[in-house]
Amino acid sequence: MGAVEPQVQAVTRTPLIALLGNPNCGKTALFNRLTGARQKVANYAGVTIERKEGSFTSPMGRAYKVLDLPGAYSLSATTPDEAITRDVVGGLRAGEQAPDAVVCVVNATNLRLNLRLVLEIKRLGLPMVLALNMVDVANKRGIKIDSAKLASELGMPVVETVAVQSGGEMALLKALDLMPHAATVKAAPLSAIDAVPVEETQREVRRILEACVSYANDTGNLSEKIDDVVLHPVFGPILLAVLMFLVFQAVFSWAAVPMEMISGAVEAVGAWVGGMMSEGMLRSLLVEGILGGVGSVLVFLPQILILFFFILVLEDCGYLPRAAFLLDRIMGGVGLSGRAFIPLLSSFACAIPGVMAARTIQNPRDRLVTIMIAPLMTCSARLPVYALIIAAFIPNRDVGGGWINLQGLVLFILYFAGIFSAMAVAWVIKRFMGANSHQPLMLELPSYHWPHLRNLALGLWERAKIFLVRVGTVILALMVLLWFLSSFPGAPEGATQPPIYYSIAGMLGRALAVVFEPIGFGWQICIALVPGMAAREVAVGALGTVYALSQTGDELATTLAPIISQSWSLPTALSLLAWYVFAPQCIATLSVVRRETGSVRYAFIMAGYMFALAYAASFITYRVAIAMGA
Repeated sequence: MGAVEPQVQAVTRTPLIALLGNPNCGKTALFNRLTGARQKVANYAGVTIERKEGSFTSPMGRAYKVLDLPGAYSLSATTPDEAITRDVVGGLRAGEQAPDAVVCVVNATNLRLNLRLVLEIKRLGLPMVLALNMVDVANKRGIKIDSAKLASELGMPVVETVAVQSGGEMALLKALDLMPHAATVKAAPLSAIDAVPVEETQREVRRILEACVSYANDTGNLSEKIDDVVLHPVFGPILLAVLMFLVFQAVFSWAAVPMEMISGAVEAVGAWVGGMMSEGMLRSLLVEGILGGVGSVLVFLPQILILFFFILVLEDCGYLPRAAFLLDRIMGGVGLSGRAFIPLLSSFACAIPGVMAARTIQNPRDRLVTIMIAPLMTCSARLPVYALIIAAFIPNRDVGGGWINLQGLVLFILYFAGIFSAMAVAWVIKRFMGANSHQPLMLELPSYHWPHLRNLALGLWERAKIFLVRVGTVILALMVLLWFLSSFPGAPEGATQPPIYYSIAGMLGRALAVVFEPIGFGWQICIALVPGMAAREVAVGALGTVYALSQTGDELATTLAPIISQSWSLPTALSLLAWYVFAPQCIATLSVVRRETGSVRYAFIMAGYMFALAYAASFITYRVAIAMGA
């Protein structure tokens, strides 16, 4: 196929720069370095694939827009993520601005893999800059890269960047300023790529490496030596289990002091507001409705941040892909690939990104099964419920010679129960769908490195912001609505029960109690389950509001955990824990499942099977606990 002449058009707008590269090349870190807080995140039209766009101004005062494209190994797309990258670069997405120039980010320690994508993009004829990222790591290993020679061989500017260091983007900014922006070049047809055999591209990669890169003084990859232990068939899984166990121990141990501080602050504010206002509906709304509900959820922010701190550390240092390899054999036993590990791990944060991450799985059956079991991973919304019940019914004492905290052990067991149940459900689903051969996992393992404090801080801030926004919007609105339903029409004269018993919420709770009484749920718990459909952590706030409206006088100052420890039996508490291991998904997750699968059928199947499992698990737990005299 002959060369394709690029078409030139006049430009009167801010240039759009596309960042693309292989996964684990530091592309997103470079995007964050360029844009800082000047970025917005959305989804591409028609698909739930994240779209990050930002803006920045160069040292010469030129304004740019920059688009962080999904990671790709090739423009011959095999996943929805790669298809998006291909279509955006090729100018094929309707309503999407085609990029005026491309910054191809490569990992300087892994050019053999990264250069294939660079050569493919070059054939499109777009203005390009090659960002040779992680050059500091390459230099420490003794890998010598002749950047000038590489630029000559590729026919494009080559700059060295260190995306994780302040100022590590300056060479790229200077290169962008030197590029002409008076015109834009339309990409050549994608057929310019598909006409070129992969073998020819790989031969060109090897030729360029021999001419430009010297590995003679390469001291070797320390990551490989570490992997001799981390990926050992015996020691590797043991190390993974120990790490996960220590994480859940820390969730309770480290969070105790900040949780007490938040709880004390909420109680102090409630007492101050109550003392400043006279008895009435407004005081009830503020103290019992808002502070009693929202405060009950806010107190669990430290535990959520501690959990995500460890997840972000393990992700940033390069351990999580190793965990995927370790679990590949176990997942293969239930018919899944180890590639499902990343979506399932994402579900520990929230099932929504977990369901969305399943799109990277090439096999359609594996993708569907991963989506259907992702909600069984214990998302952060369950953590406030678990923490509340554990704090109320499980003694805070050390066991195992003082090395193990009992509350942390119970939390670990609950998380493990979610993982085990997900594997069991996957096995059952695969049997119904028809078993197929296990596909070995092929996944690039990034080099180990120390976590970067800036990335950790940004990640924790994003998680805290999401939680606080959720508390201040969804949870707050639901608490106000629940307070209204719990306060009207009010108690009749001579009533012997708290006013909430006679309210709309009380009547709804008593009606639901007919269904949930066999598993030990009273009408107060049933009230909390309804707003919990919007978000699971809302159940804690709902319980706070319900019990605040059920108390009188000095009892209002009592925190929620002591109240439920006196109001519930141990079998009821254990039953509710079992319920939330399988609790039906929130409405937002079911909506995403419908979009990802293209059918409402699977959303209904998910809600149905999870409700059935939750009810069965709670029934068995409740009856066994009673039989054992708990």
